[in-house]
Amino acid sequence: MPGTQTDVYFPPKGDWQRVSPEQVGMHPERLQAAVAHAQSIETLWTHDLDRPVSESVMMQEPAPYNEKIGPLKPRGGQSGIIVKNGYIVAEWGTPDRVDMTFSATKSYLSLCLGLAYDQGLIPNFQAPVRELVQDGGFEPPQNDRITWHMLFQQTSEWSGELWGKPDWLDHQRFTEHKGTKRDMKVPGTYWEYNDVRVNRASLALLRVLRQPLPEVIKTHIMDPIGCSDRWQWHGYRNSTVSIDGRDMVSVSGGGHWGGGLFIDCYDHARVGYLLLHRGQWQGRQLISEAYLDQALAPCRENPSYGYMFWLNGPQERAPSAPASSFFLVGAGANLVWIDPEHDLVTVLRWVQSDRADEVYAKILEAL
Repeated sequence: MPGTQTDVYFPPKGDWQRVSPEQVGMHPERLQAAVAHAQSIETLWTHDLDRPVSESVMMQEPAPYNEKIGPLKPRGGQSGIIVKNGYIVAEWGTPDRVDMTFSATKSYLSLCLGLAYDQGLIPNFQAPVRELVQDGGFEPPQNDRITWHMLFQQTSEWSGELWGKPDWLDHQRFTEHKGTKRDMKVPGTYWEYNDVRVNRASLALLRVLRQPLPEVIKTHIMDPIGCSDRWQWHGYRNSTVSIDGRDMVSVSGGGHWGGGLFIDCYDHARVGYLLLHRGQWQGRQLISEAYLDQALAPCRENPSYGYMFWLNGPQERAPSAPASSFFLVGAGANLVWIDPEHDLVTVLRWVQSDRADEVYAKILEAL
């Protein structure tokens, strides 16, 4: 019985053991009610993702800045899986479908930062980025003070243009004034969700690692945890740079203008399960706890945010979930809920984001 074994279960590649809810101490009817509720709150986005991306309030931009420069893919239907104690106890929809995941991609950038940290390439997140990255992107008067800590907590106030997109497109992102230029703040003093700056963080990481980020994360994380070979991480048609004589695509941190991570529920859940176990997988420490301590520490300017992970310390994102929960979050909505307190990982694809907490509450009622 899975609930009585002493060794922690880690699913091998190409296989993932399914158990009944009762085998892990869950109530089957209540769990099915949670699944049914998730299925009932499918996103209002159309399946053609070119249209909702351009029509979404938080992503609206004037021409020519609204041009899509990365690949897009029609979305699948509402899907998900629930993992308890490492075992799949529920799955629905088309969980094996490789779909766009939008800003959940940002958390994969955070993992790449952790790999650079663990390799000693970025030993101090409080150091200015320009000490390691001299590509003209971190110059005075605004950008020279920006640290890695600021970049990944989204408090950098980086100012400039990258891949044809100026940072002011995302000024005042979650307001009716989105895309309205504002006075810049001192770096490190103001939190603002901004995809241009995230893409600047991705390029800075590429400069330091000197290897395409998809290759880095595949070698050090995705392959060791048994992910499929079907996920893809895209950049833009104009985001190729040359490093050490090799052309490399600087990948995007989301699907705002296309691109980002395309992945299925199972691979998402494996990454969530790795994080649930503090970076350890079957006796191997793939990413250090020292890094995760920093990545999951709350931002002073926004306690619900870490290093491109959403946190639940204030229980604002998910009032029903434990404060120790954290999330990978992408528009659409694409969500990975990691609940260490209950040994739960839940992947939700294409739900109404403002109702996701209802699903979390119903899953917890099944314990």
